[in-house]
Amino acid sequence: MAERQRGRAGGTVVAAGLVACVCLGGTGCTGSGAVADDARPADPVRAVHRAADALLAAGSSKARTSMEMATGGTRVTIRGEGVYDYARGRGRLKVMLPQDPAGQPDHRPITELLAPGALYMKNRGAGVPADKWVRVDTATLSDGNLVTGGATDPFAAAEVLRGTRSARFVGRTEIAGTEVSHYRGTADLELAARQASSGGRASLRAAAKGFATAEVPFDVFLDDQGRIRKVRHRFSFVNGHHEGAVAVSSTTLLYDFGAPVDVRLPPAEDIYAGRIAEE
Repeated sequence: MAERQRGRAGGTVVAAGLVACVCLGGTGCTGSGAVADDARPADPVRAVHRAADALLAAGSSKARTSMEMATGGTRVTIRGEGVYDYARGRGRLKVMLPQDPAGQPDHRPITELLAPGALYMKNRGAGVPADKWVRVDTATLSDGNLVTGGATDPFAAAEVLRGTRSARFVGRTEIAGTEVSHYRGTADLELAARQASSGGRASLRAAAKGFATAEVPFDVFLDDQGRIRKVRHRFSFVNGHHEGAVAVSSTTLLYDFGAPVDVRLPPAEDIYAGRIAEE
């Protein structure tokens, strides 16, 4: 079930994929019904477009992620938790892989560092020394690291919304005690890449070319400051191990805005330069 991508690090080819799967299929929020007409946004598309800028204004937050893929009668879910600095475009997630089908104990958590154009993974396994990091150029991944890492980069998830072509206001609801507006629509990855920040442009352009379709259906929940509290994307990609496209649902929850974040990227000597073993 693994979606394997390959990038180059120091001239050596490394396998960049984790288990490609994932996202919260059923943890939706309970709606509280439609609000009065005067509370409806005048332009839902414009409201969604502004979500990424609202995160930049917020500075930072904590994040939880969930990615789910169902194929061949098997459902696999990968969960992550961490922090993100939107101003610097850096984040840190601890990603938990699911128990394997044979019932073996859970894998060790994978630490992921997210940076503009790069993904760093520690405890990657597959022959990588425990004290080394694997670095992947996200522009070389056919999904732009929207799926490969087992979690969608929180700011990339927001920048996908810059490509929104259609959206409608569903209603008001509540997430973790916060009143939010629920929007549902479709984004176009090619448009998102053109509108994205300089750090995210190449990755989204790669995703637009690599996914089975550049259209991404989404549900997003924005608070009264326009910040994303929850966003769920449904991606479609072609996996060489399966016939046809594979549907992936990726959910990102953001909270505790303004939380302190200190993400330091590993030095060059801590980057693994060898070949990753096939799993």
